[in-house]
Amino acid sequence: MAKIKIKQVRSKIGCPKNQKLTLAALGLKKINSVVEHEANPSILGMVEVVKHLVEVEK
Repeated sequence: MAKIKIKQVRSKIGCPKNQKLTLAALGLKKINSVVEHEANPSILGMVEVVKHLVEVEK
């Protein structure tokens, strides 16, 4: 599978709890933090939930 890089670009302050937990599950803690994951359906679904807070590079 392909790897994707996920970068948090906006704050999680004021977001619903499920979005905060999704960012934590992805491993994002601070703005400008970057994590690398396999592009599987579960990760892509998590990214879809917080797409307004992150940027994705293939």
